[in-house]
Amino acid sequence: MKETLKAYIDLTRAHFLPAWPITFCSGLVLAFANYGGFSWPLIIKAALIGLFGFEAGFVLNDYVDRNRDRLDVENTLTNYWRPFKERPIPSGKISSKNAFWLFIVLAAITSALIFTLPYPNSLYVFAIMIYSYGIEAFYQVKKRNQKYPIAQLLGRTDFTLFPAAGYLCYGQPDMTVLLYTLFFYPWTMAHLGLNDFIDLKNDLARGMKSITVLYGSKMTIYWITGFTLLHFFAAIFFLKELGIIAHYGFLAGFVLLAGSNLYLWKEKSPRAGLRILPLFHLTLVIYAVSIILDFVY
Repeated sequence: MKETLKAYIDLTRAHFLPAWPITFCSGLVLAFANYGGFSWPLIIKAALIGLFGFEAGFVLNDYVDRNRDRLDVENTLTNYWRPFKERPIPSGKISSKNAFWLFIVLAAITSALIFTLPYPNSLYVFAIMIYSYGIEAFYQVKKRNQKYPIAQLLGRTDFTLFPAAGYLCYGQPDMTVLLYTLFFYPWTMAHLGLNDFIDLKNDLARGMKSITVLYGSKMTIYWITGFTLLHFFAAIFFLKELGIIAHYGFLAGFVLLAGSNLYLWKEKSPRAGLRILPLFHLTLVIYAVSIILDFVY
């Protein structure tokens, strides 16, 4: 029983659980700020949608890649992403059938929560959920055979739309949610490139055409830095939608990202990439928390 529980914790990357509701709800509070009103029940509902929806995506990721993951030759990223440092489907601790049904259950719970939202908000959020799961599967399959990074450029639009879905739980499609999406997309691209940079040995062993496999380590660092700079540029427009607390929070995030990129250029090694990966995730949390605090105060 204990080993099974540990396996499911690894499958869902449970130590990152708080990040997903916070990120999702950062979009929701922006909608509160723009459209007026506030609702604790809606906050709780949105947090659960973000939590169960994102966890379903993690399980889907592992299910689609279950055979390729058996080919891993080293466990650097596995140790980072999974509390008990194991991929539970390839290890046999969770069957692929059980993983698939867990995905279905989590997606069903998320769908049920979404359809308690008012129309047309429920339709917006549900459409994003369906698109996100579809593009996640596409990403995992497409990157096995490609000459250009199509899987990466399209695949991480699922994460890009995550806070947008939070916004649309209450708000309508408007300039704020568009600017949030345009601000967030380059961050997801830089983050993906960093993961690919760290995981090069496994991607070669699995036959995955990651950014680093396609273009090499140096070009991947250019990819990371280039998208980080685009992220900073997009912030010029998005910050006009936010208040003073968010400005200070975003500045702190920019300092972390800039320092991370400089360190990566200095060291140019997967180990350096692993050291700065937590700073990318910390930056995401800082953005979300500062947006929420901006609304609260």
